[in-house]
Amino acid sequence: MPTPRVAALHDLSGFGRCSLTIVMPTLSAMGVQCCPLPTAYLSTHTGGFTGNTFLDLTDQMAPVTAHWKSLPLTFDAVFTGFMGSSAQIALAADFIRTFQGPGCLAVVDPVMGDHGRPYRTYTPEMCQAMAELAALADVIVPNRTEAALLLGVDYESLSLDQEADCRRWAQALSLDGRRSVVLTGVSPAPGTVGAMCFDRATGTTEIACAPLAPGSFHGTGDLFASVLVGALTKGQPLAAAAQLAAEFTSLCARRTGKQALPAREGLDFEPLLWKLGGMTGGEGWEG
Repeated sequence: MPTPRVAALHDLSGFGRCSLTIVMPTLSAMGVQCCPLPTAYLSTHTGGFTGNTFLDLTDQMAPVTAHWKSLPLTFDAVFTGFMGSSAQIALAADFIRTFQGPGCLAVVDPVMGDHGRPYRTYTPEMCQAMAELAALADVIVPNRTEAALLLGVDYESLSLDQEADCRRWAQALSLDGRRSVVLTGVSPAPGTVGAMCFDRATGTTEIACAPLAPGSFHGTGDLFASVLVGALTKGQPLAAAAQLAAEFTSLCARRTGKQALPAREGLDFEPLLWKLGGMTGGEGWEG
C-alpha cells in the first residue's frame, strides 16, 4: 500500500508545541506523509508568550494550491486548523473544493475559541466563515465552545456532562447526518475525558474516553485531532480513531504533568510518538 498523504493547513510556531509542530511529527509517526501548507509563521505561539514575530502567509495559499493541483497531486485527507482571517478561511475552503473527492477526506478542526468565548482574534464574520468551511467537511472536531458557535446556541446551554445530551449535540452538529462529528471535552464519568462521535457512515453515536490528567496544556486539541486524522487516514473507523486519540492525548498529558514543565511549552509528546507506530488501541500504555 502506498503511504497515505495528508495536506495540513495550519500555522507554524517556532517554539511552543501547537499546530504544525504537533501535526507533522504525529502524522509521520503514524506512517502518514504530511504536506504542510503554513498559513503563518510565528516565533512562538501566543499562549503565554509576548512579543512574538508574525509572518502572514495568506498570499502563498492560492499559489501553493494551484501548483499542487498542476502537478497533479492527490491527497487521502485535507486537515485544517486555526485560521487567522476570513480570507484564509475562504482559501482553505477553495483548497478543500479543489482536492476533496471520494478518495480524499476533509477534516476541519473549527478552531474558534475555548472556555465559552471566541478567541480575541475571531470576529463574528470569521465565526460565520468557519461555519461555512465546516459545512464542507466530512469530519469536524469541535470543542464545547466551538460547538455552541456552530449551532448558534448559548454556551451554558450546551451540557457535555450527560451522555444523552452529548449524543443530542453531536447529532445536531452532523447537519442531518451529512458529516461525521467528534465532539471533544465530553466527560462521561468522573475522572475521564474524551469525545462523542457521530459516524455518518453508520448513523451511530459512540463515546471515546480516557483518564483525565490534571492540569491544562497547550496543544492538547491539536494532538487529539492529529492522531484522529492519522488513524482515519490509515482506515480506522471513526470511534476507534477517536479512542486512540483520547488515549494517546491522555498519556501525553499525564507525562507532561509529571515533568512540571511551564504550561506555555505545551505537551511533552515527542518521547511517546513511537507508541503510535503500531496503531494499537493503547493496551498496556503507561504514563
